[in-house]
Formats: sequence, structure tokens, C-alpha cells
Amino acid sequence: MLIHGNFIPVIAPIGVGEDGESYNINADLVAGKLAESLNAEKLILLTNTPGLLNKEGEILTGLNAGKVDKLIEDGTIHGGMLPKIRCALDAVHGGVNSAHIIDGRVAHALLLEIFTDEGVGTLIENR
Repeated sequence: MLIHGNFIPVIAPIGVGEDGESYNINADLVAGKLAESLNAEKLILLTNTPGLLNKEGEILTGLNAGKVDKLIEDGTIHGGMLPKIRCALDAVHGGVNSAHIIDGRVAHALLLEIFTDEGVGTLIENR
């Protein structure tokens, strides 16, 4: 109904347990699963970091699942970035063509990522 009505849903990542208690669900996880369910072209995760950084602090982009797995194995991807990367990988494995992790603090970041060859963040593709 939402798709056919040209609506853009805004989804709060809140779940309810069997006990009736409300629980916060990781927003990236919800976005990734929603992108998979909708067969989205792209998943875009806005964050407060430039994207995935290598050990020298440089932005990594143009990645695929194999490259990302190696970066996890060698410890480049760790800590708080792991859930975001796993969400992006799951979405790409689930049929989403690309996942973008971009810095929402950068002016026009979304436009720069989508409409320029260089982009401004990390791109993970399904290839």
C-alpha cells in the first residue's frame, strides 16, 4: 500500500517484547532489513564518521563482500563500525545492489555520494 501510494515511510526502530516492554532496535539493522524486503536499489546509512577507514585513517570505498571480510579478519573493521558494516553486508547479500556509509555532517553528502563519481563515503557493492 505504501509503495503504490508513493509514500516514504519513516520508521522508528522500536520493538515490543512479549512482556509489553518497549525495546530500542538498532536503526541500521532495521534499515538494512527494510531495504532487503523492498528490493531496494541502495541502502544509505548516514553516520557521524567519514565512512569506513583503513588503519591509516583513509576512507575505503569500492568494496565488495570479500574485501570487507578480509578487513574484518585483519582487524581493520572493529568496534562500533562492525554492526554497521554487517548490516550493509547483509543487505547486499540480500539483494540490495549497493550500500553506502556516508558522513551526515558533510553538507550535501547524500547528493555528493549519489551524483558524483568520487562520492564522499564508503561504497559496498553486490559484485
